[in-house]
Amino acid sequence: MKARFAGYVYAAALATVVTSGAFAQDKTFELKLSHWVPPSHPLQKALEDWGTSVEKDSGGTIKFKVYPAQQLGKAFDHYDMARDGIADLTYINPGYQPGRFPIIGAGELPFLIANGKGGSQALDAWYRKYADREMKDVKFCLAFVHDPGTFHSKSKKIMVPADIKGMKIRPAHATMATFVTQLGGTNVQSSAPEVRDILEKGVADAVTFPWGSIPLFGIDKVTKYHMEVPLYVTTFAFVFNKDKYNQMSASQKKVIDNHCTNEWALRVASPWADFEHSGIAKLKAEGHDVYTISPEQLAEWKKAAEPLHKSWADSVKKAGGNPDTIMNELKAELVKFKSAY
Repeated sequence: MKARFAGYVYAAALATVVTSGAFAQDKTFELKLSHWVPPSHPLQKALEDWGTSVEKDSGGTIKFKVYPAQQLGKAFDHYDMARDGIADLTYINPGYQPGRFPIIGAGELPFLIANGKGGSQALDAWYRKYADREMKDVKFCLAFVHDPGTFHSKSKKIMVPADIKGMKIRPAHATMATFVTQLGGTNVQSSAPEVRDILEKGVADAVTFPWGSIPLFGIDKVTKYHMEVPLYVTTFAFVFNKDKYNQMSASQKKVIDNHCTNEWALRVASPWADFEHSGIAKLKAEGHDVYTISPEQLAEWKKAAEPLHKSWADSVKKAGGNPDTIMNELKAELVKFKSAY
């Protein structure tokens, strides 16, 4: 028994020596990991866990620091920040820049993705085929979604599509912005950290947002009515600076590659998905008016959303893609990961 234990210890020590040796001659890198949500957001810990794992697996030759809350740049700029090397790994919302990333925009279509965890795995697995074409300025790392969001408003319940007419709404992304316009509303653009302010000042009447982030960003202080329907998700990605990646040794590149996988997409998405979903119960406990709609009203919403699918298809065609094939591939992944609406 002692001999066997000694063998285990020796094997573990040898593995450590081999691993250390693989990185012994490597240059040390300090990665800047940037995001634009508060440090209290689940994404902060997800990036810390990602960085800690990279540091460990690289034998300490790849270190990191997380920069939250737009410290290195505005939310809208995070893709270009990774491209230009202002940060090394950034968290991006492709929908913040309408028309720039049409393919991944499929994930934004209403009534398509039913949950955050399986939806993240499905989106990530599907988009890897197209990321090099659409995000060619950076090294794509992984993609994910938050748990489904909905309408949250200040002064009235939004029950049917006709209720949007005349309202000023901050949309989550380009697809929801188009939806609001088609229904006769006016879009008010702002990043997530600015939403409470525009609602408080009356610049906007309502917002499309996931549930847990309503209290996190203080939006529960300026909203009262919440439609309990999984209306939409938002697509996100981690993207890496190509120059920094190309400066790394083969063993260091492998470490980064091993942290840019479908498994890591789920690891990043899961705590956030749980956090967002828990917001429904929290708002109910705070006395907010969290209301459901009838099957007939839901059917109205789905019919009203149909032109969005055509708009998405047209934008993909313009970019040289086949929207039918691309959408069928996404739907197949959603079924595989049990996240189809």
